[in-house]
Amino acid sequence: MRYELVIFDNDGVLVDSEPIANTILAGYLTELGHPTSYDESVHDYMGSAVHRVHDLVEERTGQKLPADFDDTLHSRVFAAFERELVAVDGVEDLLAKLVADGVAYCVASSATHERIRVGHRKTGLDQWFEEDWIFSAEDVGQGKPSPDLFLLAAERMGVAPERCVVIEDSPLGVQAARAAGMDVYGFTSMMPAERLVGVTGYCSDISQLPELLA
Repeated sequence: MRYELVIFDNDGVLVDSEPIANTILAGYLTELGHPTSYDESVHDYMGSAVHRVHDLVEERTGQKLPADFDDTLHSRVFAAFERELVAVDGVEDLLAKLVADGVAYCVASSATHERIRVGHRKTGLDQWFEEDWIFSAEDVGQGKPSPDLFLLAAERMGVAPERCVVIEDSPLGVQAARAAGMDVYGFTSMMPAERLVGVTGYCSDISQLPELLA
């Protein structure tokens, strides 16, 4: 493999959480008087930290979301994860191959550490990730599309940015990876390829990645 470090986004790439999370987010915003469809939630918020929801709602309506918005959203999402969440098909086989080939990997996600860990415990992916291989937007001042999160992951993992490759499924994540000087492959299981502008390549199935990254 021509890369020394594979950096995975989490939601939608490792765990199949985006349909669950966006359904809940759209419903909760609508309940609060900010009508939002599932497709609008995916378009506006997929791949971003929760502060973007606050920022866009206030920008568009002049209204602030409730002080307990984050806690309520997370509790609803976590409850749904416990009922429904599964790993993305083929992820464990890919991780096993990276281990066998001696290629380092980590996760760098806009989600909170708690959300990442809840998802990994539910899907069994926790056995594949050491604690210090998990990076959250909580660890940096600015989340995606800022490059800070990916640069932090590379620094902590001891690999130069140009030797890293990012696996992303959102436009914000792709922008962040490119700004960090990293190659990035777009995962198109949910996001149309034309929205992932600037990627090094695409895959619609995680099992395609070993060949693409070779």
